[in-house]
Amino acid sequence: MPGVQSPPPLPRQSLRFCTAADGTRIAIASIGSGAPLVRCAHWLSHVEHDLHSPVWRPWLAELSRDHRYIRYDQRGCGLSDSTVTDFSLDAWVGDLEAVVDSLGLRRFPLIGMSQGGAVAIAFAVRHPDKVSHLVLPGAYARGALQRATGSAERLEAETLVNLIRLGWGRDNAAFRQVFTNQFIPGGTPTQHQWWNELERLTASPENAARTLEAFHRIDVTELARQLRVPTLVLHARGDARVPFDEGLRLAALIPGARFVPLDSDNHVLLDTEPAWPTFLAELRAFLGAQPSDDGDSAGDAALTRAEREVLSLVAMGLDNQAIAQHLRKSEKTVRNQLSSIFDKLGLHTRAEAIVYVRDRAS
Repeated sequence: MPGVQSPPPLPRQSLRFCTAADGTRIAIASIGSGAPLVRCAHWLSHVEHDLHSPVWRPWLAELSRDHRYIRYDQRGCGLSDSTVTDFSLDAWVGDLEAVVDSLGLRRFPLIGMSQGGAVAIAFAVRHPDKVSHLVLPGAYARGALQRATGSAERLEAETLVNLIRLGWGRDNAAFRQVFTNQFIPGGTPTQHQWWNELERLTASPENAARTLEAFHRIDVTELARQLRVPTLVLHARGDARVPFDEGLRLAALIPGARFVPLDSDNHVLLDTEPAWPTFLAELRAFLGAQPSDDGDSAGDAALTRAEREVLSLVAMGLDNQAIAQHLRKSEKTVRNQLSSIFDKLGLHTRAEAIVYVRDRAS
């Protein structure tokens, strides 16, 4: 397996704090410049420690290349408050609301990875005006206990929680290695060593155990069905942490979602594997598909806001039925708007429309 590449250069990171409704202090990091791109908090993060990570550093470099990349530590983790009583989906959504409000963000793409996907979905349903695009890598609608079909799967979920309570804080990393092998089975020894250390640094054994218990009980199935935001779901075929079928199921729940399988066994993609450039290309094409509301050309200026919304969804490959579902319109209205778009821009086919949008985004 190839070794870890030289660390990519990073822009300077800024750090600040906000306070959630229940008084919990949340650490927020911003890196890069440009339009905001927000990542929901997920388990095992440390906004300062991640800067030096052989796993997360490539993510920071690439996602801050074209955006002001904003992430924050989950309550009970990293630099956020460690003394926490409420480990719940509502509390996590409230933390994201506090972050967004403290930064004065109006509209932005939102990334929800792993259990952060459930938080992103709940936030987007609650605040559809704020989320322009939703990106869900390695995410799921149902936690381990919610999707368990038998006693063996329930026992496995409970055993992992007990492993945390028994061995999370020990100097010997054997207990933590179980989780490392689920997150990055294809990692190098250096990456595994760093991940083991992150687990110990980011949360106390009790906070980590209570957090995982709460993850196991997540179920946002009904919320996913209510989403009306352009959504990209990506999932590794061999994901050892969240089954591939859960990614497929999630994409099927969300009206009009695009699903991209990734040829990897890693829950967190590594920059040395072939799935990494695939992920980046899909992400950039998806985020670049929506024309600016201000319009940069005479053609765009001639389009109404509603027409620009339709055009952005056409560029994502959605058909008229899916666009109608997304925008809560009739298919006839979508057809009429598409005809108007083609007339104004001098286009004749959907393929030309896709090329038009992607050329402008490049």
